[in-house]
Amino acid sequence: MTSSLVQSVDWLTIAPPTLTAVIALVVLVADLFVPEERKQILGWTAIGGLTAALALLVPLRAGDRSTFCLTADTQVRACSYTADHFTLVIQLLVLGGALLTALLSLTETREKLPAGEFWFLLLSSAAGAALLPASRDLATLVVALEVASLPAFALVGLKRGDRRSGEAALKFFLSSVTATAVTLLGVSFVYASTGTLHLTELAQRLDDVPGQLQTLAEAGVALTLVGFAFKTAAVPFHFWVPDTYVGAPLPVAAYLSVVGKAVGFTGLILVTVVAFPSYADVWGPALAVLAALTMTAGNVAALRQVPTRAWSAVRLLAWSSVAQAGYLLVPIAAAAYSSDDQIGATVAYALMYAVVNLGAFAVVALVARRHPGNRIADYRGLYATSPAAALALAFFLLNLAGLPPGIIGLFAKVTVFSAAVDAGLGWLAVIMGINVVIALYYYLRWTALLFRTPEGAAVEKAAPRSPAPITLAIALTAAAGAVLSGYPQFALRFAANSLF
Repeated sequence: MTSSLVQSVDWLTIAPPTLTAVIALVVLVADLFVPEERKQILGWTAIGGLTAALALLVPLRAGDRSTFCLTADTQVRACSYTADHFTLVIQLLVLGGALLTALLSLTETREKLPAGEFWFLLLSSAAGAALLPASRDLATLVVALEVASLPAFALVGLKRGDRRSGEAALKFFLSSVTATAVTLLGVSFVYASTGTLHLTELAQRLDDVPGQLQTLAEAGVALTLVGFAFKTAAVPFHFWVPDTYVGAPLPVAAYLSVVGKAVGFTGLILVTVVAFPSYADVWGPALAVLAALTMTAGNVAALRQVPTRAWSAVRLLAWSSVAQAGYLLVPIAAAAYSSDDQIGATVAYALMYAVVNLGAFAVVALVARRHPGNRIADYRGLYATSPAAALALAFFLLNLAGLPPGIIGLFAKVTVFSAAVDAGLGWLAVIMGINVVIALYYYLRWTALLFRTPEGAAVEKAAPRSPAPITLAIALTAAAGAVLSGYPQFALRFAANSLF
């Protein structure tokens, strides 16, 4: 195979992340000239840029484009950027998640957060998140991972003067820096033993590593996987999650719970299924054990949340996201025992989780305007004052629990369960079933609280008018969840067609 230092560039292929990055720079420069009373225009510019980036996915829907390729031979070329169906589905997820986060943030940036810095950091992180699923070499993968992560540290600590925010940012920063250091060490070992960074070439060369480099290659694979386990918040690398979510602004916590998680899992899929299939006998059992530990630890911790404790609602969603990470790991582990088709179950589950979790955070952001402590107990009788918000939150929680009318949540869990059974991981399917039952208790407890009589049998006065952007975010996520629940086959087919 002949290589060339001059690589082709297909600008349409790289347009979604590129446009997002360009809009981030536009917002950063515009912030210097826009007067304080008109800073909202920066938010609407960010929303317009993210909408345009999503629209640019339409001309790429065939999923057959790639760029930054070393050779012109379409059969054996090694490319650094590939816009296949997997890439497009994840880009839809992360850019859509960033767009909903932007809607939730409009009010926050007007009242509490510095607008220019916030929008620049959010768009920069979204650009990195959109680049990552298209990355097909380890160097681009790590760069995209850091472009997505570094602005997120600053976003978490953007509540100036808030001790919790600074502490959350520090914990998040230290855990992510550790993950990056471990990942880079693993990548350097893999490169030293194979002489390539392209994922498809790695899959071939790892089968034929010289004997004296075998130990180095194995250590590199293990360290790379450990680094990505940090990013996915898998147990025991999950300790930063609850405090980070509580300390961060609520829209940022929502962003981390969906887009941050999608970034970690996308990277993990690429390095396991695409780059390291020859080591499936190593990462398959390891990920299966991590999945079991992660879902169990997350659900048990969520179960122990005290409703009257400050920020218990956010903490419950944080621990719930850890448990959901365990479910997302199951199909990736199953791919080691059967086929790459199992990855479609992870993608389907991620789509469901993104919609309903962002919706839940949108309602939590709405309730936080009246109850800054955001305790679960504050939601008692929400139906009496805000019927639409209560019904929406109940729908989102039932989806996360996998109960009707949240049909898409049920289908997603059944799909993941089937992936474990089909791969011969019966023990993991049993553990998942037990965890689903555990999760039912705390989801249903919160749901029931929404419809109970307000404390003291006194109905609060009508809730103040909800800000239009938050209302729109709740409406969009509820509509998407309802459509997917009415036609769950759409998500499953969408995911099945997202394979490499």
